[in-house]
Amino acid sequence: MKLDEIMKQLEEMGSEQTKKTFLRHGAKEPFFGVKVGDLKKLVKYVKKDHDLALALYETGNHDAMYLAGLSVNPKLMTKEVLQGWVKKAYWYMPAEYTVASVAAESEYALELAKDWMQSEEEMIAVCGWSTYSNYLSITPDEQLDLDEIRGMLKQIEKTIHSERNRVRYVMNGFVISTGAYVQALSEEAKRVAKHIGKVHVDVGNTACKVPLATEYIQKIEDKERIGLKRKTCIC
Repeated sequence: MKLDEIMKQLEEMGSEQTKKTFLRHGAKEPFFGVKVGDLKKLVKYVKKDHDLALALYETGNHDAMYLAGLSVNPKLMTKEVLQGWVKKAYWYMPAEYTVASVAAESEYALELAKDWMQSEEEMIAVCGWSTYSNYLSITPDEQLDLDEIRGMLKQIEKTIHSERNRVRYVMNGFVISTGAYVQALSEEAKRVAKHIGKVHVDVGNTACKVPLATEYIQKIEDKERIGLKRKTCIC
């Protein structure tokens, strides 16, 4: 399928109710309001065409951008394209999910994650923390720099409550990812989770809640799934 055909399909799949929901969460025009589950139905038409996926992201239409993230081949992504993507991720959904998951499976995961985490722009910093969290979920422990991750946990322990709004959310997520996916650091993550306690994030006029890291990690532990990695973090 061609770009204009995909865009027409997206328009037909959109709904005003979903659009209103996304607007409350931070999305801006242009977009049609397509549910993620419906976007996944179009992946098979885009997945084999890397250039089409890139073109979808460049439209600036949220639905098309999310579909691009589901369809693109992370191993074909260049550093320059990923840098372009993160600059266009203006709200948390593309920053925390679309760009972060693709970057985490790219050849530049750690380099970009650590660079973005230092950004003064909130959504870029958000994408950095989320990229590293996703990387933890798919990478064998023996390939991880455990000392570096310990340092990040200490940083979170000291600074999370004074950080920018959405950065607090993804820092909390980093603690959860470490506790759930990095067996060697699970106890350390649990200690940090207990120390930071409840993390307050302004989620606007939505029903979203910030997960309590201690409870989340405990649920994973109760299921005996600590340290089990995911095959992919793109979803």
